Amino acid sequence: MSLDALGRRLNPAPYRLRLLFRGAFLLLIIGAVAMALFLLQQEQQLSYRNYEDGLNKNAAQIAARLRHPAGQLALLNPPQPTAISEADDSAAPTRLHPLLLPFSALDFDDQSKVQQAIEMAGCMVEYASDDEVCVAIGNNPWAGGFIYVAGSFAAADLVEHERGDRMLSNAHRVRISVDLRGRHYQWLAPFEASGPADASGRRGRLTGFADNGSGEFASRPVKDFRGWLWQASQCLEEPLATAPTPCSKRAFFSVRLPVDVLRDALFAGQGRPVWPPADLNRIDVHVEVLPPGDGPALLDSASPQATPPFSLNDLAPLLLPGETLRIRKLTREGAADVLTLVGADNTPAPASRLLDRLLRRYLFDRDQAPIETLEVIATQAGRYELALRGDVRTVNKLISVVATRVSWFVVAMLLAILLAWLAMEIGIISRITVLTRRADSVSKTVKGSNSLGRLDLSDLRGADELGVLAGCLSDLLQRVQEDVDREHIRAEQEKDMWHAVGHEIMSPLQSLMALHGEGDNGSRRYIERMQRAVRVLYGSASPSEAFQSTNLQLEILDLGSFLKQVADNASCIGIDSVAFDDADEKVLVRANEHSLEDVVTHILVNAERYRIRGTSIRIQLGVSDGSATIAIANQGPHIADDLIDKIFEYGVSDPADRSNRNNRGQGLFVAKTYMAKMAGTVTALNVADGVSFVLSLPRASG
Repeated sequence: MSLDALGRRLNPAPYRLRLLFRGAFLLLIIGAVAMALFLLQQEQQLSYRNYEDGLNKNAAQIAARLRHPAGQLALLNPPQPTAISEADDSAAPTRLHPLLLPFSALDFDDQSKVQQAIEMAGCMVEYASDDEVCVAIGNNPWAGGFIYVAGSFAAADLVEHERGDRMLSNAHRVRISVDLRGRHYQWLAPFEASGPADASGRRGRLTGFADNGSGEFASRPVKDFRGWLWQASQCLEEPLATAPTPCSKRAFFSVRLPVDVLRDALFAGQGRPVWPPADLNRIDVHVEVLPPGDGPALLDSASPQATPPFSLNDLAPLLLPGETLRIRKLTREGAADVLTLVGADNTPAPASRLLDRLLRRYLFDRDQAPIETLEVIATQAGRYELALRGDVRTVNKLISVVATRVSWFVVAMLLAILLAWLAMEIGIISRITVLTRRADSVSKTVKGSNSLGRLDLSDLRGADELGVLAGCLSDLLQRVQEDVDREHIRAEQEKDMWHAVGHEIMSPLQSLMALHGEGDNGSRRYIERMQRAVRVLYGSASPSEAFQSTNLQLEILDLGSFLKQVADNASCIGIDSVAFDDADEKVLVRANEHSLEDVVTHILVNAERYRIRGTSIRIQLGVSDGSATIAIANQGPHIADDLIDKIFEYGVSDPADRSNRNNRGQGLFVAKTYMAKMAGTVTALNVADGVSFVLSLPRASG
C-alpha cells in the first residue's frame, strides 16, 4: 500500500459525519438516563416540600370548617352508629334525631332569625323535593328542654283552621311525633292565620293539640306548644294559563315542642343538670305537613334518600393516603377521643418491585419522621383538639409508582435511539454523504435562477426515502424554473399591455383637453381625472400595484362645497336623484380632490347598481371631534354577511352579477386604497332599508 493511500485511510475527514452521529446518539442515551434520575430526585424533594405545605394547608382548612357554625354543629354532634338513614339502603325511611346547636336556643317567633340560625348552623336535612327539615335542641340546659323543629315545603295557598272547629283536617296542619325513653308524644297543629295575606305573603300560628291517634282532640291546645307558619306571596313557577290548579309557594314553619321527659330530667336532680342528653341519637322525631283532607303529605321527614347535614365523617375525603385526623375533647380531667379518621390508601402498588427496592436504597436516603399539626377549636360546649398526622412514606410510594411508569418511557426512548442509530448507520449516513457532496458540487455551478432546471439528480433516484427525496427535488427544481419563466413572460406581456392601453387612451384625451380646455367648462374636470388615472396605470405591472404605489398630494378641501359639486354633477355620469345634506358648519379636511372624487364616484356607481328604482341616493356630511364623516346610503338589498368584509379587496365582486363584464371588482378597492393614503377609512354597513358606505377623514384647521 502506498503512502498516499495510507494517508487517505488515516485522514479522519471522511469519518467526521459518522463520528458526529455516533457521539450524538451516545450522548442521547446517557442524557436520557441521567435526566430520568435527576427528575426523580427533584420530584422527590419537591414532593416532600409540597406534602408538608399541603398538610399544613389541609389542617388549616379543616380547622376553618370546624370553626364555622356548621363545623361546630358537627363537633357537638359526633357521628353515631345510628345514622340519619339506614346504611346502604336507599329505600329505607329517614330517621331524624335532634342535633345540639351551637346556640343556646332558637328565636322561633321570628322567621328571619330562625332561618339565619339554622342556615348558619347547617342543620338542615334536604329531600329530593327541595323540602328541608331541622330538628335540634339548644346548648343551654336552662332553655327548658325544648325540641325545635323548623323547615320549608311547597304548597298552594294555605287553608286556615277556624278557631272552635273540632275538625282539624279541614286545614293545612303539621303533625310531629317524638319517641324517647319508652315514651311517645304526638301533636297535630293546624294553621290559624293571623290576618289577611299581604304583599309579603301570609303568616299564622300553628296551634298544637295532643294527638292520641284516635282522631279526637281536646278542646284546648297544648299550653307550651308554640309554632308559626309563613308562606311567601311569589309562586315558585309561573302556572300555565290552562292549569287547573293554583301555583305552589314556598312555606316555612318553626315549632317549639315541650317534651316533659327532658324537662323533668333537667330539674329532677340538684346542681348543674347533665346537658346535652346522652341519648340524643336514640330520640326519633317524625315531621309531616298535611294538606286539607286525606291527601298525601306535603312534607314527610321519613322520605328516603335524604341528604344529611355536614358531619365529621365528611372530612375523610380531605385526607390523603396515610394521613390520620384525630379529634379529642379537652376537659379538666384530660382529653376524650371524639373521632379518628384515616385517609383511604388508594395508592397503586409499583409494577416493578426491583425498581422500587433500587429507588428506596439509592434515591430515598431515609424515611423522614411523620409530620403532625395541632389545632384547638373553642366552642360554647367545650374545647376540641385536632391532630392531623401525615406520613411522608406515602410520597415515597407515589414516587415509586411514577418511577415505574417513567421507566417504560425511558426504555422505549432508548430502544428508539438505538433503532434510529442502526437505521442511520445502514441506510442513511452513507447516502446523505453522497447527496451532500452532489449538492455541494451542484451549488458551486449554479449562477442564477436560469440554472435551476439544469441540476441533474437523476442518478440519486430510488424507491426509498432518499431516492424519492432526490427525485422530488429534481422535479421540483424543474417546475420552479418553468413557473419562473412563465411568470416573467406574463409580467412582460401585462406591462406591454398597460403601455399600449395608456398610449392609446392618452392621445384622444389630449384632443378632448384641447376641445374643452376653458376653465369654466364642466367637462374639463372629468377629462383631468381620466388623464390622472391613465398616468397612474401607465407603465405599471398590474392595476392593484399601480393604485397602491400612487403618491397623493394633499391640500385643504372644503367638504361641503366639494360634495355639493359632486352631487350636482352626478347626473353627468348617469346617476340621478343624488341628494346631499350639508353640515351646519364649514368642514375642512386634508385630501386630494381628484382622488376623493374618484372614491365618491365609485361608491355612487355601486349604489346606482343596487338601489331600488325610483329611490334616491343620499349623501350626508357629519362632524365629530377631530374627524369628518361622509355617509352615502341607498335603498336596496343588503350585502351578504360573508362578503361585507371582502368587498374592498381587489377582484372581489358580487357573485350574482357575474354576467356584467364591466364589474371587475376594482372600484371599491380603489376607494379603500385612496382613503388610506389620505389617512381616512371607508366601511360598509347594512342599515334598515339598504346599505350605507361611511367615509371618515381627519379634520384640518382653517
